[in-house]
Amino acid sequence: MKVENITIVGGGSAGWMAAATLIKCFPNKNITLIESPNIPTVGVGESTIGQIRGWLKLLDIKDEDFIPHTDASLKLSIKFTDFYKKGQSFHYPFGQSNIDGNYAGLNDWWLKKSLYPETPNSDYANCVYPQMALVNENKFKDDVPYAYHFDATKFGIWLRDHYCIPKGVKHLKEDVWSIEQNDNGIQSLNQKHTADLFIDCTGFKSLLLGETLKEEFISYNDLLPNNTAWATKLPYTNKKKQLVGYTNCTAIENGWVWNIPLWNRVGTGYVYSDKFVNDETALKEFKRHLGRDDLEFKNIKMRTGIHRRLWVKNVAAVGLSAGFIEPLESNGLFSVHEFVIELVRNMRRGNVSQWDKDNYTSKCKNMYYIFSEFVGAHYALSHRDDTEYWKANNNKEWSSDIIEWTSKNRGYPLFANQRNFDYVFPYKDGEGFHCIAAGMNWAPTDLTTLKYYNLWNYREVYESKIGCIANLNKKKYKWKEDAMNLPSVLDYLKENIYK
Repeated sequence: MKVENITIVGGGSAGWMAAATLIKCFPNKNITLIESPNIPTVGVGESTIGQIRGWLKLLDIKDEDFIPHTDASLKLSIKFTDFYKKGQSFHYPFGQSNIDGNYAGLNDWWLKKSLYPETPNSDYANCVYPQMALVNENKFKDDVPYAYHFDATKFGIWLRDHYCIPKGVKHLKEDVWSIEQNDNGIQSLNQKHTADLFIDCTGFKSLLLGETLKEEFISYNDLLPNNTAWATKLPYTNKKKQLVGYTNCTAIENGWVWNIPLWNRVGTGYVYSDKFVNDETALKEFKRHLGRDDLEFKNIKMRTGIHRRLWVKNVAAVGLSAGFIEPLESNGLFSVHEFVIELVRNMRRGNVSQWDKDNYTSKCKNMYYIFSEFVGAHYALSHRDDTEYWKANNNKEWSSDIIEWTSKNRGYPLFANQRNFDYVFPYKDGEGFHCIAAGMNWAPTDLTTLKYYNLWNYREVYESKIGCIANLNKKKYKWKEDAMNLPSVLDYLKENIYK
């Protein structure tokens, strides 16, 4: 299969991110994007994670290029409030952790927690991530790992007008009213638009891959409990205080609420399960959480899962048309740019074989499932039991394999893709699983275990552990001191971007 002419169906952030990537990587190919002038985009993916900066760098897009056009602000971390228990919160910050020690296969913080069990779970991130001093003091500097909060609809428009069209992407505004097929897949759209490769960016509708080619969709409702959201926009009441460098996720009665501080407003929404609450009651819960009901609210139905194959014949899917994990951990746009990069990788040889198509599916689905497991861990490790929703998560058998433990799956099978939680997680960055585990008070050891294995009773060990705890605290206070003289997130943006 030779690919010279590519047609992307669907605009929004997914369509225009796909177009931008393809025109950058394949400037000599003919790339067309067709979008309906009548179908609105979902427009709730307003929070990103750090990998997007690698994608922007690939495309030679700088912060000052797009931030002023997309209502964007800067993001250093994700905060989880009331997920473990009511009244407790913790952070999962971006960047490399600064972990010391290797005693009994642990990092030093677990020794601190074992010796002083009253240590707050939130202290983990404060002690091992230098970035947390910036988060706690609401400060910013540009030589640390960060991502963005932005209006995803405006981001798609900016990519269209300032990147894709100037570089040669052809833009057509029309509804797709007919799809002609042949043995190779899609023959044409509207009896006139042909291509070697069609990329489906039509959102949950999945017009090409799902509706037309009838590719099976595999639901992940057993792992991801939520399927609906209410979304709205909040004005700032105290911008200096409310424009913080993190997304806040707060667990409430039947799901959780996101709070995303953009430049001119706050994006917020309630993600919930309609198995436990209907839309009307969920809206009441959301309004009660916000403390106001004078806003415009949008209801969004979500399907969580992924198609069995993501590249079928001459159709490849990207974004919501391929699959979706609920919004926790800001994964929506992550799957867009990561899937598109995999698409490029499997087109790089010029011709495309069935191996290349299957490899695209395999790489994307593996990435998707690891992330899905990671999101599922937020529910599996929770001890909330104050509503039927949280009781169901608390009592759920997350994986039948857990009780069929084997040496092949050394650890907890549900989290096998997190590189065996018990053994490796204190040392590995990237997955973030150790931050979620610490925040949820799920430790790889405790004082009883250490004593049982005679790892706690020697004087020299006792003295060394006291020293390592002092060092943890010293680092934490030093990072805080270094952060004090830096500008706030708001002031940094004023001085460097929104001039």
